[in-house]
Amino acid sequence: MTNRMRASVHRFTMKDPSDVSQLARAIESGLINPACIIAFIGKTEGNGLVNDFTRGYLVQSLVLLLAPLRAQSADDVLGSVAFVFSGGTEGVLSPHYSVFCVEPSHSSGPASQVISARNTTGNGDTTPRKRLAIGRALTRVPLPEEIGTRAQAMLVADAVALAMTEAGLESLDDVHFVQVKGGCVTTEAAREATARGVRLASSDPNRSMTLSRVAGAFGVMQALGEITADAWDESFFLQRADLWSSRASVSSGIEVGMNEVVVFGNSDRWDSDFVIAHHTMEDAVDIGAVYACLESLDMHCRGDNHAACLQQIACALVKCEPDARGQVRGQRHTMWQDGDLNAQRHIRGAVGGLVASVLGDTRIFVSGGAEHQGPPGGGLLALIARTR
Repeated sequence: MTNRMRASVHRFTMKDPSDVSQLARAIESGLINPACIIAFIGKTEGNGLVNDFTRGYLVQSLVLLLAPLRAQSADDVLGSVAFVFSGGTEGVLSPHYSVFCVEPSHSSGPASQVISARNTTGNGDTTPRKRLAIGRALTRVPLPEEIGTRAQAMLVADAVALAMTEAGLESLDDVHFVQVKGGCVTTEAAREATARGVRLASSDPNRSMTLSRVAGAFGVMQALGEITADAWDESFFLQRADLWSSRASVSSGIEVGMNEVVVFGNSDRWDSDFVIAHHTMEDAVDIGAVYACLESLDMHCRGDNHAACLQQIACALVKCEPDARGQVRGQRHTMWQDGDLNAQRHIRGAVGGLVASVLGDTRIFVSGGAEHQGPPGGGLLALIARTR
């Protein structure tokens, strides 16, 4: 990246997965230039499992809106914009989506000259700060036999590197959140692969979704230098709980084919009015991690979810996982034993409620399935805040 860029973040709610009216009005008013949209991340009100078609429904609705406005075909929109949607708005979570835009900046010169940088509390601190930088990359569509394997992980690793380059993020330390969305093996794809005589990591769609997330996590770890290419193989998948990324959030579903990657970081080469921070959640009740993330953004509001500074949060991104050991801080949980409600739905509702109670806002992207994404039973939190 040679020219200075500017990122913006917009968050919209919806009455159902077909409702893109708020985005349409924002485009009509001139708030958003549809040509500048590079990614969506959001929550739909489905079950979050293999048969959750609400994710694809929202993708279709957005593509139908954007294609004529961008003078592109539907396929061209799908090939240039990342659509990352997680099903399941259990508990207090609200169906919503965030829109990420990137456009050339009208400023020139170093960030310390073109930005009157202030911390998020607006207390007059004029220390120059790095600003939100976003890059995205889309891989080729992996073959069914590549899903959930090292081959998929390498595709993701290469895409993360490309997205970092697009964002101009030269230091790995400047990367705060990597969102990946990958596909899974459907029953139809499994039949086709069997007919070709190839071996699949799994022919079960549910298991395939899990392994797709795992492969994506290892790809992110490799790209971010959290693990080296020669230090792991597929035998580590779901077996080495000690290996996890502190910045990866990986989802999977039937509505996507390629691996979609969006990298978020901070850079002094961007002129955004936003900044991102992240923090590891040690377990499902780690409320301290939420406050720590806020405080890294200079937002001090412990115990007050009506604090004015919380209005500056533009996007909240969470990854979580029911602890496979069946305990939370030494006490038994039953999420994995509930025959009526999938364990991932339990954890989304629980962690979503915890984070919402701190932020005073229920528009939170909470995704389950955090295999190798954060410590066992824990996860990852990232917050994007307006700087003024």
